[in-house]
Amino acid sequence: DESIGEFCDAIKSKYGGIDILCNNAGVAFKCASTASLLEKAEVTMGTNLLATIKVTDALIPLMNDGGRICQVASMSGILSRSFPDLNSPIRKQLLNPELTVKGLREIHDQYIAAVTNDDYTLFKRDSVYGLSKCLLIAHTRVLGKEIKNNSKKLILNSCCPGWVSTDMSSHKGPLTIDEGAVTPVLVCTLPMEAGSGMFYREQKKFDWENNKYM
Repeated sequence: DESIGEFCDAIKSKYGGIDILCNNAGVAFKCASTASLLEKAEVTMGTNLLATIKVTDALIPLMNDGGRICQVASMSGILSRSFPDLNSPIRKQLLNPELTVKGLREIHDQYIAAVTNDDYTLFKRDSVYGLSKCLLIAHTRVLGKEIKNNSKKLILNSCCPGWVSTDMSSHKGPLTIDEGAVTPVLVCTLPMEAGSGMFYREQKKFDWENNKYM
């Protein structure tokens, strides 16, 4: 929290405000990792979800009028991958139009408790990266609704950059860094009429719930 505050102060002092915020920080443990499931869960969720929420909340007041916010997620965060059962209570919570950021945090807490207690009744075992991105996309949908009436006329959406050749993918992805930047740049420069709360893949709107292009 202290580093976030210092960063905000530096931005405000040096630049006055922000036109574009692209949340691209993220971690993923390798398959060969010997870390415990709880460590994987806490570190991955802490970075990919909770820290992103904190940073976004802190920076929104510094966004200039007409600013754009891009949450870099992943196709691994598609709803059906984390919750394939249509009757899953967590899936239903995520699709509830009344879902709040507080509700998302509660789902996070439920997951950490599930890992701690080795009880995977509601969640998949050892699937934290995909779940962290699933909840990040859900956060985009929730926050997107909240900022619709923002006087600054901000736009917030999420996207999958594709499978890019980076350290995270062990350089197995077929896309170059430049190719992986195409969709995030699109999301960062969408026109006002594009609206908020959407998920983009390969420069197109993608239905997070039904796993298909819109």
